[in-house]
Amino acid sequence: MKYLKFTSYAYLAFALFFVYDGVTKWDEPTQGPWLSFGIAAVAVFMFFFRAKYSKRFEDRNSNQ
Repeated sequence: MKYLKFTSYAYLAFALFFVYDGVTKWDEPTQGPWLSFGIAAVAVFMFFFRAKYSKRFEDRNSNQ
């Protein structure tokens, strides 16, 4: 189950990629960057969500 702790960092990698994608689309009139920025925000949220719940599961398993 230790791999689950490291998979949350994949969300940060996705967030960085989508922020880069949004910045490159900023000046293009046909493609809006807002979808990329939205996906990046969701990825950052998922990182913190997964980190919080993995810590909660660790605490629960250590008390048993």
